[in-house]
Amino acid sequence: MGRITRLRDATAGLMFAACAPISALAQQSDWSYQATIYLFTPETNVSTETAIGTLEGTLSFSDALENLDLAFMGTFAATNGQWSILGDYNYTDLSFSNSAPTPNSSGLETSLTTQFLSGFLGYRVLSTEKSTVDLAAGFRWFKTETDLTVLPGAAPGRSVNVNESWTDPVIGVRARFDLADRWSGAAFFDYGGFRSGSETWQVLLTADYEINDRWMIRGGYRYISFDHEIDGDDFKFDQSGPLIGATYQF
Repeated sequence: MGRITRLRDATAGLMFAACAPISALAQQSDWSYQATIYLFTPETNVSTETAIGTLEGTLSFSDALENLDLAFMGTFAATNGQWSILGDYNYTDLSFSNSAPTPNSSGLETSLTTQFLSGFLGYRVLSTEKSTVDLAAGFRWFKTETDLTVLPGAAPGRSVNVNESWTDPVIGVRARFDLADRWSGAAFFDYGGFRSGSETWQVLLTADYEINDRWMIRGGYRYISFDHEIDGDDFKFDQSGPLIGATYQF
């Protein structure tokens, strides 16, 4: 027991010694941070080209919350002078039906779980009293587990499953500008893929209201799109609609 105690104490001492300079550096640095939790309630469109034809599922904005099984959406940003780091994670689990019949089927059921993570390193290229502009480069990782089930009609029912993940390089530009007392706005655009069979892009517009030095609320509009070839078949996923969130600054 004595040896274990000494080993535990030594390990704790080493951890403290290692963390102390990091903590001191953090206290001396000029980094500022923002953490945001937000709700994105978009119209969702998913389609895939298969040997049996094109299968498409659509969930309108008005039905999004009703059909939402689980979701988490958040961003984290760090800024130091002209440099910035931004991460954005989105997880959604949706199940919905499109009951409009066709000559061969009585409708389509869609179940999809999607995750995407975007990471950027930004550099400020313009700064005025009222506005800033940053250029950014990074990546976007996307993972989907999608089931499309064609309900039987004149033709028998059939199902298609897409379970895949991939990562694309992405470049972007972000602009922020003051609107009025406590109000500001932001616009962000990015594009990625840069290879045959994979493309992604996004537009994000927000209006932000600063409650105090720590808290800010924001609302806006987002469109994000993914187009990727999987085993020779074209898979498309896009979401567009309003968002609302709360940001803590420290």
